[in-house]
Amino acid sequence: MSHPETPSAPRDDSEPAELANADEMTDADRRRMFRRRRALAITAVVTVLAVGCGFVAIGWASASQGAAPSPAESAKDSVEVQQSAAKAHASAAPDSGLELDWASLSPEISAQMQYVEDNWESTWSDEYGFIDENDCMDFASQSLIARGWVEDDEWWYAVGDAYSSSAAWRSSTAFMEYLEARPDLATMLTDDQRDQVKIGDIVQFDWDDSGDRDHTGIVTAVVTNDDGSIDILYAGHTDATWDRSVDYAISEMHPGGVATYWSIAG
Repeated sequence: MSHPETPSAPRDDSEPAELANADEMTDADRRRMFRRRRALAITAVVTVLAVGCGFVAIGWASASQGAAPSPAESAKDSVEVQQSAAKAHASAAPDSGLELDWASLSPEISAQMQYVEDNWESTWSDEYGFIDENDCMDFASQSLIARGWVEDDEWWYAVGDAYSSSAAWRSSTAFMEYLEARPDLATMLTDDQRDQVKIGDIVQFDWDDSGDRDHTGIVTAVVTNDDGSIDILYAGHTDATWDRSVDYAISEMHPGGVATYWSIAG
C-alpha cells in the first residue's frame, strides 16, 4: 500500500526585509543591520573554533592514549629493568637476595665471613681503629685475623690506631707485596681464573691498570650463571659495600679497572 508523499518544508527564498528594502533604510536601520551581521559572524567564528578545538582535544587524547604503555607493558618493562640491574650488580645491602649460610663453610671461613657481615658498615673499632676514607685494607686484614691468621713482623696492627699499623696491614699495594713473598699464605689469581675463587678470598683492584692496588675487598659469593659465566661478589670498607659485583666495579664504577684475587690457603 502506497502512502501519500509528505510534502517537504517550503524553501525560503525570500530576502530579509532589511535587504529587500535596502534603499529605503535609514542610517539607524543600517547600523542595526551591521551590528546584527557582526554578531552573526562572531558567533559563527566561535562555533568553528569550538568545534576545531574539540577535534584537536580528541586527537591529542587519542595520541596520548596510544603513546602510553598498557599496564602489562609497564609491568614487563619494570621486571626487565629490575632483572637487568640485578645482573649488572648486586645491591650493597645484606638483603641482596643471597642466603647468608656460613655454616656450610669451614669454621675458620665461617668466622671470617660472620665478622665481615657484622662489621661491613662500621666506622670505628676500639680494637683496630679506623682510617677515614681509606679503611678497605685495614678491614680486610681484620677479617683475616677473625679467620685465624696470626700477626708477624710485617703484618700487624696497633691497638685502636689503624694509622700506626704496619704498611702491609693497611695498604693494598703493601699487602700485595707481602703476599707475593708468602706463597704459603695465599696464591694470586687473575680475573680469568674466577673458577678458582672461593668465599673468604681477597679481591684487589687496580683502577687505572698501573700495577699497584687501589682497593681491597673480601669475596662474599661466587655465582655461576646459566651461561657458564661467573660473578664474584665482595664486601669491604671505604665505600661500605656488601655483595657488590666485581664486574660492576671494573666496568661501571671504574671502567678499565683490573681485578685480581688472593686464594687464601686453608
